[in-house]
This record gives sequence, structure tokens and C-alpha cells, in this order.
Amino acid sequence: MLSITLPNRCSPSAQPMHHKGKVVVQQWVLSFFLLLYLKYNPFFSGDSGKVTTVVATPGQGPDRPQEVSYTDIKVIGNGSFGVVYQARLIDSQEMVAIKKVLQDKRFKNRELQIMRKLDHCNIVRLRYFFYSSGEKKDEVYLNLVLDYVPETVYRVARHFNKAKTTIPIIYVKVYMYQLFRSLAYIHSQGVCHRDIKPQNLLVDPDTAVLKLCDFGSAKQLVRGEPNVSYICSRYYRAPELIFGATDYTSNIDIWSAGCVLAELLLGQPIFPGDSGVDQLVEIIKVLGTPTREQIREMNPNYTEFKFPQIKAHPWTKVFKPRTPPEAISLCSRLLEYTPVTRLSPLEACAHAFFDELRQPNARLPSGRELPMLFNFSPVELSIQPQLNSTLIPPHARSQTTSASHGGVSDSPAQSSSAPGALSNST
Repeated sequence: MLSITLPNRCSPSAQPMHHKGKVVVQQWVLSFFLLLYLKYNPFFSGDSGKVTTVVATPGQGPDRPQEVSYTDIKVIGNGSFGVVYQARLIDSQEMVAIKKVLQDKRFKNRELQIMRKLDHCNIVRLRYFFYSSGEKKDEVYLNLVLDYVPETVYRVARHFNKAKTTIPIIYVKVYMYQLFRSLAYIHSQGVCHRDIKPQNLLVDPDTAVLKLCDFGSAKQLVRGEPNVSYICSRYYRAPELIFGATDYTSNIDIWSAGCVLAELLLGQPIFPGDSGVDQLVEIIKVLGTPTREQIREMNPNYTEFKFPQIKAHPWTKVFKPRTPPEAISLCSRLLEYTPVTRLSPLEACAHAFFDELRQPNARLPSGRELPMLFNFSPVELSIQPQLNSTLIPPHARSQTTSASHGGVSDSPAQSSSAPGALSNST
């Protein structure tokens, strides 16, 4: 029987430095932290206390530009996409994240178009957007002013990994449930995220509210219209993408979500491939070799069927002995080769793994109430109506009623989440 050894990818503890002279150590440490302070402190970069006023357009609603002022600007993330700043709005004193990306004048920005149409409590909100000039001539930047959320699922999980333990199962349930709610909503709008991973799941550590962020790879999928197959971060790429499919569906997000769930249960990625081919090898180690029919379902144009015949590894042996059976069951229904047989997001929400969340006395480990999980909007309730009786427990019917009249924003009583931020991911 095939046995799988999943490598421990936790960073080793930093080793202490030893020097003969204490003075040398103190000087080195002082210099190091002084450099960091000078580099990242907005005062020394000329931004501390500076108030910037721009003419910005609201993220939702009619295009009515207005002046927006912000201060306390500092860099919190950067990558090939651009730079992310944290700032404080002058009027409301709320923290926001500002994602600054170079705008190609020849095209509309797809992320902006998608963000403007999304409105859900588990999706980071676009508050405003504005354009700014770059250093070079004719250089224009698009600035997206977004909710700021202080943490990510990636960093939360890493915290527990460093403590040589896994994230408490109640958090796994609360986070994954909210992720599936966000996916149900965006998929109902025809949007596929295409980069679901722990780094793109923002969480408020106090309230456990989760918000999906970074729609830089997202796309409105149109049946029959080809899409690029090299999308999604490698560990979370659905097998149909590895097989080069271009007519894929939003089910690629479901596979990615299944990978996130498995990672939270294991404490490390379930399919840690070093390349596209190696990624497929890691998947085959668990699911076994796909059949010809399964390959056709993933990509009808793929004709190379030369794979070693490997049997599927029992799911119960993939995970640790004390992993809840319902969690293993849910993983097995998400990580399917055939895209159409994967659970839909709302079917995942209705799965027995989340039954604990539907109990009236369910609480976070801190004793705090769970975030609002059942404030389904009319849009959400219309996706798969046959699931509504399972999704909404009797004690939570009032949440859905209020949501039907007032949208799906967070309840101040249960989830007064500090607004939150775009992830520091590349």
C-alpha cells in the first residue's frame, strides 16, 4: 500500500547568534532594528502625519466622485501586482488597505470591474477607487481602497504550526464555512476567483470573521470562451488546470478550497508539488491514477494517457488519527478529479462537518459568539433553495430575515469586525 510522507514545511526556529563580545551583539542588533525602523517608519519616508486628499469614486453605487482624505500611510505588502498600503481615513478614522497597481490604458481593469459588483459580508469591500500618476511620463496607477483586516488564515495557521500543534477544529469550521459562503456568492455572479489560498483569506482574530480578498486573478467565466490554464498558486491548482484545460469552470475554486481545508487539518499543504508535473504526482499519490474518463472530464483535448497505475490512498490514512470523520468526508467530496462531481459551495456549507456551527450554544474558544453565519441574502437563498432548511437552523431564522431586508453586512452585535486588509501575498 502506498504511504505518503508529507514534509514538514514549518520554518525552523531561529537559532541564537553567539558572539564573544556583548557590545558587538548589542551594536549589531541596534543597527539592524534601526535600519528596519528607518525603512518602514512613515515619518522617515515623509508620510507620517501627512494628509493625502484625492478625488475618489465610491466602490458601489453611482459614479459620484468625492474628496477622500487619509493619513498614517505605510507599506504592508508588495509583489508583482504592485504595492499595498495601510492608511487611516480622516473622516471615519477607520483603517483601510490601498492596493496600488499599474494601469494599462488599453484595457479596463478586470479586478476593479469585478470588485464593483460584489457585495457580501465574507468578501473584502471596495470602498473607493482613484487614479494617480507615476514617476514616468504617461504612467497611471489604479488605487483600490479596501477594507483592512489584520490577519490571514495563512498566518493564523502558521502560528499554531510554530507551537507544534494544529489550528483548533472550531476555527477550521468557522473559517471554511465563511469561505464557502463567499464562493457560493461569487459563483452565483458568474465570477471565479482563481487564486484561493490561505494567504487570500483575511480574518479578524477576535471575531473570527473571514473575508475573501485579492481578486487580481478573478474572471467572469463565459461558457465556450477560453481561459488561461496557468492560474492559481501551485499547491492549490485543480488537476484540470495541470492537464491544460482552458474551458474550466468555477469548480477549480472548490478544489482549491478543499486543499485549504486539508492544509488546516494537516498543518501543511496536502499537495506540495515543486513543479506542475510534481504537483500532479502529489495528487496521484492520494487520489490514485485518474481514469481515462476522468481525464476526459478534466480536459477533452488531453490525449496523453501514459501514467503509472497507482491505487488511491485511503483518506483516513492521509490525515492524523484524531481527525473528525466528517472533515475527512468533506475533503473527499471536494478533492475529486471530475470537476462536476465536486460539492457546490452551498452543499459544502450544508455538510455534516459544519453541524456544530448550527447549534444555538456554539461558541469560539474565547467564549465569544460565532460571527454571523446565517444572514443569507435573497441572492444566496435563491442559489440552491432545496438546501435552505438545512443551512438555516431554527434559532437563526431572524438573521436571514434581517439580511433579506438589509443586505448581508456584518452584525455589530456578533461580528463588529475591524475593517480589514488585502493580504500580503505575491
